[in-house]
Amino acid sequence: MKNVLVILLISITTVACNKEEVPKGTPQCIEQKINDIVEEDVWDPPAKVFSYKYNNQTVYYFTSRCCDIPSTLYDENCAIVCSPDGGLAGNGDGTCDNFFTTRTEEKLIWEDVR
Repeated sequence: MKNVLVILLISITTVACNKEEVPKGTPQCIEQKINDIVEEDVWDPPAKVFSYKYNNQTVYYFTSRCCDIPSTLYDENCAIVCSPDGGLAGNGDGTCDNFFTTRTEEKLIWEDVR
């Protein structure tokens, strides 16, 4: 019985960490950033990654890990575009003030369900 439980737990863990959860076509560097998050303790609130169209490009929004920590917006090459929100004042780094009002085509790419 103990062996069955161990095998079940391993199977669940393997399925939960399966890369197939990330949609096909997601840039490899974004997948790697998601894999890095999975290696950490669960964020509070748990991490989510969304894709959007913003300024005529596809961008990837990683939610804030907690409290006063800014969120991060990446382009398709994983270059940081800006921090749209979070930080001490809650306004991010101030370089993409229009992100929340002009973004389109929201897609949930991944969420941490651990």
